[in-house]
Amino acid sequence: MVTTARGGRGSPAPTPQPRRRTDNARRRVTRVFSPFWVVPTLCCVTAFALGLLLPELDRQLVEYVPFLFPAGADGARTMLSTIAGAMISLTGLVFSITIVVLQLASSQFSPRVLHNFLDERVPQFTLGVFAASFVYALTVMRTVSDSVAGPQAGVPQIAVTCAFLLVLVSVAMFLAFIHHITESISVEHIVQEVGSEARDLLQASRRERTSASDEKDRRPQPVEDYRRSRGVVVVTASDGYLDYVDAPALVQTATELGSWIEMLRPVGTFLVADQPLALVHPLDSAAVDAGRCQDEVATAVPLAARRSMEQDVSFGIRQLVDIAERALSPGINDPTTAVQVLNELHTILRCLAIEPDTPAAHHDREGTRRLVLREWTFEQYLDLCIDEISHWGESSLQVTGRLQELLSALEHAAQPEHRPSIQRKLAQVTQAGSRR
Repeated sequence: MVTTARGGRGSPAPTPQPRRRTDNARRRVTRVFSPFWVVPTLCCVTAFALGLLLPELDRQLVEYVPFLFPAGADGARTMLSTIAGAMISLTGLVFSITIVVLQLASSQFSPRVLHNFLDERVPQFTLGVFAASFVYALTVMRTVSDSVAGPQAGVPQIAVTCAFLLVLVSVAMFLAFIHHITESISVEHIVQEVGSEARDLLQASRRERTSASDEKDRRPQPVEDYRRSRGVVVVTASDGYLDYVDAPALVQTATELGSWIEMLRPVGTFLVADQPLALVHPLDSAAVDAGRCQDEVATAVPLAARRSMEQDVSFGIRQLVDIAERALSPGINDPTTAVQVLNELHTILRCLAIEPDTPAAHHDREGTRRLVLREWTFEQYLDLCIDEISHWGESSLQVTGRLQELLSALEHAAQPEHRPSIQRKLAQVTQAGSRR
């Protein structure tokens, strides 16, 4: 008899007990600073605050500092107004360049690589420094006065000097931005960056994995058979991508409930509302609180509006495959780029091929299994890496030859359990190439 948890409908769920969540603080900070506008906004707010504080500091220290800005009020206004006009013009220029780069990346590579550009800090800080210089110059300009006696008496010397220093910082940021843009739009940089991030994520997941010790761990329950269980089925409350699984939180929940949790979907899956997400198995005959299961698991497994590479290796592979497919389209016809992508995919597949397919099983401090994650198999990764590129590149000598070389090398390095799938894929690629 299976129980389906639906968010405690009909009766309020018990209040979850406090628990420690590994890396949650870091993840929240990353999420807060991930939007493109956050860093420029913080720069502008900081500049506004400095524009208010430095003139006050100048009044307190005017007798103790040398003349940092020798001109009078008219010269200070001219300088600040020039800085403000130049910085707002450069801000528009940098923004325009960024939009052009995003359009180029979307049309030439893949729309899924846009977030790689938006997440980079160099464009964010460049826009932030330019906009901050504009805000700072306007804020300081209001403190320049002609009513105070003396050639420099009404001029906040420290504040105006800092405005000049901001111009120098802006010039340095502009040069760094141009260098960054020229590198970031190259296909070699994009392919290498995405591939390196996917490999790092794959290696991190391998290090965190604890190999299962019993037969049930090695053969997770098929998704279609979940209703045969006597456990509690946790369903999704909304639509979205399964992008992140808080494994320590789920282990803690399973320990408190006296059960173990089996994820029914791998990371990267798109789920609709009320679709089965996880199965909570009781370790003894005691019933499991369905309402609490729903609340606790849903909190630890939030659904996202878009995929990311926080835990999803397949999304990095999808980006690389999309770049190769776009390069093989008749409008672009660039098989060399597709071969570069295959080189990166080769390194990823080799990392997968030399390891057996074992589920990620997490245990509590006593060694009791509490969580089993459902992951992609090597054969699924192989299909994702090879099938589409083979289909669109079967008429290309470069692509077909590189695919055969890739699969032959994998066959020699792979675990015995992976070799049959590699041999079948090699036969398919060879047959497709023979039809050319």
